Amino acid sequence: MNIINLKNAKKLIAVALIGTLGLTGCSKFLDINDNPNNPDKANPSLLLPTVQAGISQVIGNTFQVYGNIWGQYWTQNPSSSQYQSIDQYKIANTAMDRSWLIIYRNTLNNAELIINTNVANSEYFKGIAYILKAYTFQVATDAFGDIPLSEALNAAEFISPKYEKQELVYDSIFNYIDKGVALLGTAQANAVSSQDMIFGGDLKKWKAFANTLKLRAYLRISNVDADKASAGIKALYASNPVFLSQDASITYTTTGGNENPLYNEMVGLRRVQNVVASSTVVNAFVANKDPRRFAFYEKVVGIDGKVQDTIAHIVQGGYKANTNKSVSSPSALVAANANAATSATAPVKLMSNTESLFLQAEAALKGWGKGDATTLYKQGVAASFKATGYSDEEAKTYLANAKDAKFEDEASTETKLKTIITQKYFAMCGFQGFEAWTEWRRTGYPTFFTTSVESLLGAGRMPLRMPYANSEATSNLNYPGNVLIYMPVWWDVK
Repeated sequence: MNIINLKNAKKLIAVALIGTLGLTGCSKFLDINDNPNNPDKANPSLLLPTVQAGISQVIGNTFQVYGNIWGQYWTQNPSSSQYQSIDQYKIANTAMDRSWLIIYRNTLNNAELIINTNVANSEYFKGIAYILKAYTFQVATDAFGDIPLSEALNAAEFISPKYEKQELVYDSIFNYIDKGVALLGTAQANAVSSQDMIFGGDLKKWKAFANTLKLRAYLRISNVDADKASAGIKALYASNPVFLSQDASITYTTTGGNENPLYNEMVGLRRVQNVVASSTVVNAFVANKDPRRFAFYEKVVGIDGKVQDTIAHIVQGGYKANTNKSVSSPSALVAANANAATSATAPVKLMSNTESLFLQAEAALKGWGKGDATTLYKQGVAASFKATGYSDEEAKTYLANAKDAKFEDEASTETKLKTIITQKYFAMCGFQGFEAWTEWRRTGYPTFFTTSVESLLGAGRMPLRMPYANSEATSNLNYPGNVLIYMPVWWDVK
C-alpha cells in the first residue's frame, strides 16, 4: 500500500476542491471555460492531484456504495434508510448527477488540460494524465454504457457532446494507455513525487499500472470480441510487461476534509451507519470457512458484552423484516464504518495487487498470457489474505479446504475461470465493490447472487448498469434517452 503525505498544501487543496464540487451545481457541467477553478491553462503539477482525487472520490464513495450493494457485500441497515432505493433497484437519474460531474468536469477535463499543456518538461504529467484518462473512461463506460467521448472534453466547440458506442470507447481506452506509456518512456519524463498521490512519482509503477489496466480492459471485452482481446493480450505480453505488485491507491488522513470520501460522507450524516453485512457473501464465507470475513465485518457483541466469532447478517434487501435485529457493520478496514474513526484513513483502491494477480491468472488460463494459471491464482488468494492481515499458511489451509477454492488440474477451463472470478470476488469485498459487481456482470460469477427481496424491477431482474445523469437529460441535446438499468452494456453477453 502506497502511503502519501497529504499535508502537502497542493494535495489538501485538491481534496478540498472535490468536497466543494459535491455541494455546487452547474447547468452545463462540460463548459469549464468560465469556471475559475478550471482554467484553460494551469500548471500540470497543480492539476494532477485534482485528477487523482476526483476519480478516487467516485470510486471510493458513490460507486463504492452502489458496487458493494449490487455486488451483495452490503445491504441497507434496518435502522436507517439512506440506501433503500439502491437495494430496491429504483434509482433516480438525479442520483448520478454528482458522479457524472466529477468524472467529466473535475477528472477528465483536468486530465485533458494536462495533456494539452505547453509547460516544458511535462511529459511525466502528460503520461499519467493519459493513463488516468483511460482509467476514468473505462469506469464511466462500464457504469453507463455509451457515453460522450470525442466531443466531451471540448466544451468551447461542443456544448452538447454526442454519445459514442461503448466499443469505440474501449478502442480509445487502449489508445490512451499506449500514449501514456510512450510519454513515460521519454527522457523528459521527470517524476515529481510530491504531486503524485498514488505512486509518489515512481514511473515504473505507473507503467505497471498501465499494463494491468490494459489487461483488465482486454479481458473485459473478451466475451464480446475474443479475437481483439486475444490479440491485444498477446501483444501486451510480447512487450515483456511488468504488472502491478502493489495497490494503486490513495491513503487518506484524519485531517478535516482529507478523510476517506465514504467515511467523510457518513460522518456528515451524523455518524449514521447505513450499510450492514449481506447474507449473500457472509453465507459463502462461512461455507468456505473463510477467516477473512472477520476482517471485512465487525463481529457480534453478545449480551454479556463479549465479542463473539460471528458475523450477524441479513438477506439482500431484508431491512424491513429485521428492524429489531442487530446486524454486523462493515469493518473500519473498508471505510464504510461511520462509528470507527480509523475508517477515515482507509485507502481507496483504484486497482489492487490481488486483482492484478487474478487478471494474470485468467489471461494464462485462456492461453493469451504467460505464466502458470494455477500459480498466479494461488498467489492472488495469498495476496488477499496478506492484505487482510492473514498469513501465507492460513491462505494455504484455505486453498486446500475451501469448496469454492478448488483449482483441479483436470477441471475444465470454464470451471477454473469460475474459481478465479469467485475468489477475486471474495478478495474485493468492501474494497472494490464497483469492480466486483462489474466482473459479475461480465462473467456471471459468482453464481450465488440472489435478487434483493425489495427489488422493484420484477421477474428476477438485476441491475446491470447505472442510469444516465439527469443533468444530461436537461442540458445535452444529444442525450440518447434513459436506458433501463436491467439492460446489459455492450460487453455483457453472458
